[in-house]
Amino acid sequence: MKATVTNQVSFERVGGVLLVSLAGRWQLRRGLASSKVLEKELQGLPRITRVAFDTERLNNWDSSILTFLATVSDVARQRGVPVDPAGLPPGIHRLLDLAEAVPERAGARQEARQVPLLERIGTGTFALAGSAGELLSFVGDMAITLVRLFRMKARYRASDLFLLIQQCGPQALPIVTLISFLVGVILAFVGAVQLKQFGAQIYVANLVGVAMLREMGAMMTAILMAGRTGAAFAAQIGTMKVTQEIDAFTTVGLSPLEFLVLPRTVALILMMPLLCLYADLVGIAGGAAIGVGMLDLSWKTYFQQTVDAVSLTDLAGGVFKSCVYGVLIALAGCLRGLQSGTSSSAVGDAATSAVVTGIVAIIVACGVFAVVFYVLGI
Repeated sequence: MKATVTNQVSFERVGGVLLVSLAGRWQLRRGLASSKVLEKELQGLPRITRVAFDTERLNNWDSSILTFLATVSDVARQRGVPVDPAGLPPGIHRLLDLAEAVPERAGARQEARQVPLLERIGTGTFALAGSAGELLSFVGDMAITLVRLFRMKARYRASDLFLLIQQCGPQALPIVTLISFLVGVILAFVGAVQLKQFGAQIYVANLVGVAMLREMGAMMTAILMAGRTGAAFAAQIGTMKVTQEIDAFTTVGLSPLEFLVLPRTVALILMMPLLCLYADLVGIAGGAAIGVGMLDLSWKTYFQQTVDAVSLTDLAGGVFKSCVYGVLIALAGCLRGLQSGTSSSAVGDAATSAVVTGIVAIIVACGVFAVVFYVLGI
């Protein structure tokens, strides 16, 4: 007679019988017991003719004990040793029989293999080509939808459009106010530290005004809306896809692009220029706070210098950029929502992907605008 004890499991040889004693509390949070000791016992001498169980000291248990018993049964079957489940509680016995009622399909367990580098590159290339095709198809369908809008043939609910305008516009003002003011403060502070060395601190107003109107106002507003509204669009449409509402639209003859994507795109196109103008003003106010508080400039002097430094071209350029950014954010959010899977985790992935896609598109567009404006002399 020989006994081996491991945590809640003990193995004891009684003649040709291997007695597996289960004791204590079996819960997943305590971890799973190992079957390595069992394999050693079955390989030892004298040869084991039967595996039996003793559960007199077993207390609370959950599915962890079933996992262990299924492993014991598999190991014993591979060694050609019969398993006697008579010593198990009736509940565990029935669950174990249910788990073993359907035999495992051949090839169900596939060993993890290292994918070759060339195969990974090829798979990624095909996936990228497929995504590009979906993007072009989506943009083409949206172009047709916009044409239908201008021809007054697009079908959507005006109430949905007004609600989306409220969500994209007035409800975004608090975060736009905070970030724009801080951006203006940071630009003014960095500029003041450098320009004060040359006695040119008055030009902080020029720096903040031009930067906010030409680039920072539109870009920071767009990034905020990509994280706030673009993700919301993807989550909303992704959830509709999970609940099969998208399929219902198609079934009743309504285009999801017209009913869902079009109002969101129009709402952002209308609200982004207004939010951009508001961000410009708040950013200039943030710079003025530094100019007055740190550089001893008067409010009148600061704003007069700002008015002299900026032009309507700067303002129009920033507003135009914000319109384009709004289209990119709406398309990225709605596209990722329509591409979402049918699980709750897929909705979260779609929202994350919408934010990343929107921000990348904004930065790329900003770079393109910088080159184009330079070539045009704007």
